[in-house]
Amino acid sequence: MRQLRGTPLKRFLRDWRKTHPLELDLALVLQSVAYPANVGSLFRIADAVRVSKMFLCGITPTPPSATISKVGRDKHHDVKWYYEPHTEDALRILRQEGYTICALELTDLSRPYFEVEYPPRLCLVVGNEDHGVTRGALALCDMAVFVPMYGSGQSLNVHVCTAVVLYHALYQRYTRIKGEM
Repeated sequence: MRQLRGTPLKRFLRDWRKTHPLELDLALVLQSVAYPANVGSLFRIADAVRVSKMFLCGITPTPPSATISKVGRDKHHDVKWYYEPHTEDALRILRQEGYTICALELTDLSRPYFEVEYPPRLCLVVGNEDHGVTRGALALCDMAVFVPMYGSGQSLNVHVCTAVVLYHALYQRYTRIKGEM
């Protein structure tokens, strides 16, 4: 076994995408995600799962930002993003476009991320590192999911949880379409 670099890596990824097409239209809403490093990581994740649009809302820092660029490896140039001061307005736009709105938040109705059947058009809403998704935004969500914690901590970093949920949604759609579930 050997690591792939350069042209062999590009060919490997190109061939993988050809045989494993995306079967999910993803949108991402960042509600007052305060730390530029988290925003940069979320841009990188959004690019990796090919998020079709990303809304940066409230106090979420926006590009240009040295930290967002560095941590996100300049993926803010590849991901279609918008700044919308009010999260609720971004959610209304996405609902009109046919997205099912899912909060990544602990609520009285939240379900573990792996117990949910994700629709083909999914918008994931992630909130502030300390305060989460607001009540106003939650009121516009169709569902809420969480990443279970088995240790003493109450949560993972916002970009880690986002990656877990988005990759699970992609895997679930892929296996459902391939008939492997």
